[in-house]
Amino acid sequence: MHPHAPLIIDVAGHSLTTPERQRLAHPLVGGVILFGRNWKDRAQLTRLCRQIKAVRPDLLIAVDHEGGRVQRFRTDGFTHLPPMAALGALWMTPERKGEMAGASALRATNAAVATGYVLGAELRACGVDLSFAPVLDLDYGESSVIGDRSLGRDPRMVTLLAQALMLGLQQSGMANCGKHFPGHGFVRADSHLAIPVDKRSLKAILAEDAAPYRWLSASLQAVMPAHVIYPKVDSRPAGFSPRWLQEVLRHQLGFTGAIFSDDLSMAAARQMEGRDLSFAGAALAALGAGGDMVVLCNQSVVDGGAPIDAAINDLSRAVIERQWQPNPSSEERRMALLPRGAPMDWDTLMVSERYMRALALLP
Repeated sequence: MHPHAPLIIDVAGHSLTTPERQRLAHPLVGGVILFGRNWKDRAQLTRLCRQIKAVRPDLLIAVDHEGGRVQRFRTDGFTHLPPMAALGALWMTPERKGEMAGASALRATNAAVATGYVLGAELRACGVDLSFAPVLDLDYGESSVIGDRSLGRDPRMVTLLAQALMLGLQQSGMANCGKHFPGHGFVRADSHLAIPVDKRSLKAILAEDAAPYRWLSASLQAVMPAHVIYPKVDSRPAGFSPRWLQEVLRHQLGFTGAIFSDDLSMAAARQMEGRDLSFAGAALAALGAGGDMVVLCNQSVVDGGAPIDAAINDLSRAVIERQWQPNPSSEERRMALLPRGAPMDWDTLMVSERYMRALALLP
């Protein structure tokens, strides 16, 4: 096994091809990110996950599966999870007649635990290891890409609901990944399409958007930075900035878990200080800034996966030429995200008391 497997890549369809098996066996590849195109039904998804693990049991199988608009698997028994904003709305609901003050907040917290459990248990029953959740971005009412993916505007409420959601994930045996550090909710532009710029000061961002990362520093197991530029802090997007990742996130806020890049195929990912970087160049920039893993999405369907092969080859060359040195600590953080304990199979999960009770508590 390579001392560090930083690449999280995608696959094209419902089952692995021979070239995809060869890519996944490469020692620089550490995991797979799944999309809606990889989904037909539960039986197919379970087979695909088994095929991936048959290549290498340590490969991390991840997905963006938050609920609401961002839920890759929606049919064949998967629960239609509410958007995270529904938990915030439940928190803000007036107390029922005769209830003590704060009862609605406590009810929302309980619902967040249930949401995290259902989310994690259903994915794990099909072989998925990790969902990139929870979203910790604050809802300023401006960002179309965040919107109802946010738990709310108040960083204290977001922190407590996220803490509860992560407890539910933990009960299912799944790790967590907070995103998008230090905050994507203030800017209007969608980083899939353009480079958002947040002109606030470091002090303002730390007081609001980044506050959940400080308060959750003992709970978060992974963080995904935003493809946003904060020019008063650094000219580079946060995911490529040693100042954001090492000085602020690691040292100032005390985070010790894994750092994923956001998708390197996004428009904001490879334009840096007036230069257009290759996928491998962007990966090296993210790893050099302090990242542990880099995510390369939607490239398995381009020219038979040629962009992924090029990125693997370029990264291998960078290792040989000592432009980048693998980090054993990063590999330890990646391995720590693999689930703990065997998952419950789907049929057993469906009739389990904890699962049925959790369903009843969803907002």
